[in-house]
Amino acid sequence: MNIMPVSVTERTREIGIRMAIGAKRRDILLQFLLEALMICLVGGTVGILLGVGAAWLTSDMSGMTTVEITFGAIGMSFLFSFAVGVFFGYYQARRAASLRPVEALRYE
Repeated sequence: MNIMPVSVTERTREIGIRMAIGAKRRDILLQFLLEALMICLVGGTVGILLGVGAAWLTSDMSGMTTVEITFGAIGMSFLFSFAVGVFFGYYQARRAASLRPVEALRYE
């Protein structure tokens, strides 16, 4: 969520160059949307692995509690991560795709 605005801002000149040599708005939109989705899915996977590991470790250390991790909970975690990636990624991707090539090249 916080990485995408920085990514678009830092790569404004790159966006301008790509648009100047013929990239369409759809290409720019797809590039940033896929980047946002990959970041969120990798982050979601790491978060789920750390959460499952911490739950099992806590269960083993306490000896008194048992932890039940369901596929539904893991699925909801992936779905939430995907939704955050689509929502915030699309907004920033649309902003990047709407830049004018001349103004983007002048940026810096």
